[in-house]
Amino acid sequence: MCTICGCESAQHHAPPPGDAPAHQHGHPDMHTRVLQLEQDILAGNNHVAAHIREHLAAHHTLALNLVSSPGSGKTSLLVETVSRLKGRRPVAVIEGDQQTSFDAERIRATGVQAVQINTGKGCHLDARMVHDALHDLPPLDQGVLMIENVGNLVCPAAFDLGEKAKVLVFSVTEGEDKPLKYPDMFQAAGLILLNKCDLLPHLRFDMDKALAFIRQVNPGASVIRLSATTGQGFDDWMGWLEQQCTAA
Repeated sequence: MCTICGCESAQHHAPPPGDAPAHQHGHPDMHTRVLQLEQDILAGNNHVAAHIREHLAAHHTLALNLVSSPGSGKTSLLVETVSRLKGRRPVAVIEGDQQTSFDAERIRATGVQAVQINTGKGCHLDARMVHDALHDLPPLDQGVLMIENVGNLVCPAAFDLGEKAKVLVFSVTEGEDKPLKYPDMFQAAGLILLNKCDLLPHLRFDMDKALAFIRQVNPGASVIRLSATTGQGFDDWMGWLEQQCTAA
């Protein structure tokens, strides 16, 4: 029996049945069938995500889905975050990468438990992967589950992992135009962490323009400027986390 949701078998979480598109060229129903397949995949994912959310809510666990492009400093930020959290609340991490366990090893070095998920050719985590990883973690009563997604500003925006919110790590080294280039991800974010702000004196990064672009695609998003290297802004970030934990 599944300890996360109580179901009897993995088939309970399988996506609803749908016909895979046949290898046909120019078929009038091809576009419709592809769209139906995509809808079935997302429906199956959302079904599992709902069970994850119920499980986490029962333990008053705050789950956050950390998303970003590669090289944003997401893992460094996460290492510093869990190091500060571990003395206050139960905390664990689910790490997503296509290959290697480097990031999970960095988390474990802090004394925090981490489960590595390697997606292979996959470009994002899905709810089923998170569901399975939760079997390797203890309940986090009134604690925090950090899910570090695969570095990608496209696909993770569409997949619910049962989290309370997506936290987007946006590095100032990426250029201020990213919110307009990847609007779906910025729209999906409940919080945007503007990282590597210690490097601003060495960059031609227009902060005002970046904030205006963020507001253009997501007017309600909270933005915290910080640096995982110097600790700048971490009091605000930890304060936000504490508020979310209290709400959970």
